[in-house]
Amino acid sequence: EQKGFHSDVTGVVGRFLYFAYGSNLLKERLQLKNPSATFVSTGRLKDYKLRFGFWGENVQSCWHGGSATVEFSPGADVWGVVWSLSDEDLINLDNQEGVDAGHYDPLGVSVETDEGTVLCRTYQMNNFHAALPSPQYKQVPGPVFDSSSSSSRPLLEEGQN
Repeated sequence: EQKGFHSDVTGVVGRFLYFAYGSNLLKERLQLKNPSATFVSTGRLKDYKLRFGFWGENVQSCWHGGSATVEFSPGADVWGVVWSLSDEDLINLDNQEGVDAGHYDPLGVSVETDEGTVLCRTYQMNNFHAALPSPQYKQVPGPVFDSSSSSSRPLLEEGQN
């Protein structure tokens, strides 16, 4: 078990919390390979900013543009979704994020939610090279919201990279 990726806040043994900020904001995409994923809350990752790019120079992507990542940036915030997943889906999530190929590394982060701060697993791109976002990100909802929560915030702003 990796410290910082499991949380007693959920009270559920055999599950971990995952902070999504890119295409995995979409339940349908995340659950394709991670069927155990369930919505927990919206959340804010403090002192990081959302960036788009590639994991190397001259990388060609089937997405026809840059992929999302987070970058340490004091004073900035990234809004996203906290998901709860079964430990059995951990390898699927790592593979989906390209950990085995060296594109992303897992990162343990503290995420603020309406219910308090939770420890989550997220992913950060290796060898980052800035690029315009992939057109597919325009299909991801701009604001993420939960009608019972006051945490509605835009995630992708026009021209942000």
